[in-house]
Amino acid sequence: MSAGAAALAVLIVLAVAVVLVPALADRDPLRIDDVLARRLIAPFGRDAGGALHVLGTDRFGRDLFVRMMLAGRLSLLVGLAGAGMAGIAGTIIGAVAGWAGGAVDRALMGLADVLLALPRLVLLLVGVALWQPGIATILTVLAVTGWMGIARLVRAEVIAVCARPFVPAAEALGARPMRVLARHVLPNAIGPALVATTLGVGHAILLESGLSFLGLGIQPPAPSWGNMIAGGRDLLVVAPWVALAPGIALVMTVLAVSVLGDAWRDRLAGEVVTTRASVLRD
Repeated sequence: MSAGAAALAVLIVLAVAVVLVPALADRDPLRIDDVLARRLIAPFGRDAGGALHVLGTDRFGRDLFVRMMLAGRLSLLVGLAGAGMAGIAGTIIGAVAGWAGGAVDRALMGLADVLLALPRLVLLLVGVALWQPGIATILTVLAVTGWMGIARLVRAEVIAVCARPFVPAAEALGARPMRVLARHVLPNAIGPALVATTLGVGHAILLESGLSFLGLGIQPPAPSWGNMIAGGRDLLVVAPWVALAPGIALVMTVLAVSVLGDAWRDRLAGEVVTTRASVLRD
C-alpha cells in the first residue's frame, strides 16, 4: 500500500470514528458525575461500575476516547471548512487577477502580498480577540487569512493557460470572456489550488488547536483537541494520557492530511509530465 493510500485509509477510519463513537456511547461525553469514582482512570482501566475506558478518563471522570472523537468532529470541520473557504476565495481572486490583468491584477496581488507579509498567527490572534471565540469566528479568520498563497498559484496557472491556443480559439468562435474563463481556463488551472487546499487542511487544524490551547478557540465544555491538551498539561506527571491522547490524534491527523496532499501533488505532477511527453511525441 502506498503512503497516499495509507493516509487516505487513516482519514476515512477517523471520519467514521468521529461520527459513530460519540453517537454509540452509553454516556454523554460532556456530563460530569461521580467524579471521585471515575477520575483519572488509566488507559484500558475499569471504573467502579465495571465500564472499560480504552484511553482512560480525565480529571472529571469523562471517557477520553469518546471525548477525543467528539473533539475530532470539530477539528475536522474547522480544518475542512476553513481550508475549503480559503481555497474558494483564493481561486476566485487568483482567477480574476490572472484573467483581468492590468490594474486589477496589481491591486489584488498587492493586497495578497501585504497580507502574506504579516504573520498569519498574529492575524488569527487579532481576529479572535476582536470577536467572540467560537467556530464561526475561527472559520472566518482562517478563510480571510489563508487565501493569498492559493490566489497566487491560480493566477500563475491562469496566465499560463491563457497562452495556450485553445483560449484565443474559443474567443474567436464568439465565446464570452467569462464563459472562456469558467469553461476552458479555470478547469485547466485549478489543479495546484486543489493540492494547496488539501495541504491547508492540516495547517488549519493545527491553527485551531493552537488557538483552543490558548483559550481563544473552541470554548469548554465543547471539546477540541487543543483545549483537551490544555486541560491535561498540568497532569503530565500523574496522568499523562489526558494530554497525550488528543496530542497523538492531532499529530496523526495532520500527518495523514499532509501525506495525502503530497501524494496528490506527485500524481498531478506525473500526469502533467506524461501529457507533455505525449504532446511532444505527437
